[in-house]
Amino acid sequence: MTKRNSADGGPAAGPLTIDQLLEESRLGLERVQAADLEQEIEKGALVVDTRPVDQRIRDGALPGAVVIDRNVLEWRLDPSSPYRIPGAGEADRRIVIVCNEGYSSSLAAHTLQRLGLSRATDLVGGFQAWSALRKKSDQA
Repeated sequence: MTKRNSADGGPAAGPLTIDQLLEESRLGLERVQAADLEQEIEKGALVVDTRPVDQRIRDGALPGAVVIDRNVLEWRLDPSSPYRIPGAGEADRRIVIVCNEGYSSSLAAHTLQRLGLSRATDLVGGFQAWSALRKKSDQA
């Protein structure tokens, strides 16, 4: 990524491309590999499936995940929100966001970190990576 600094050394004004924003968002994430998702759940991570309903119907559910629509994610997980779901208001809890392919989940996890959920992250490759790994192990 190209550094975008103003003359005084601070962030440059102006828009980023989506690729730059995605890269910037992922800098602070300890992203989870599909093969490690089950271990994260066993350790107590809250796994959140943000895929739209049509993708969940088409591709199936993610076992152990809580479904939260992307458009209300921050309100359901923000520790200060009166609309948060039970158990999600713990700022130090590991939260793994899962979208379809691992793009919007990175942006969402970064936003959650900015809300104080420092251990928020996402699943590399999203549901599709997890599903492909599962199919591969079922065939073995």
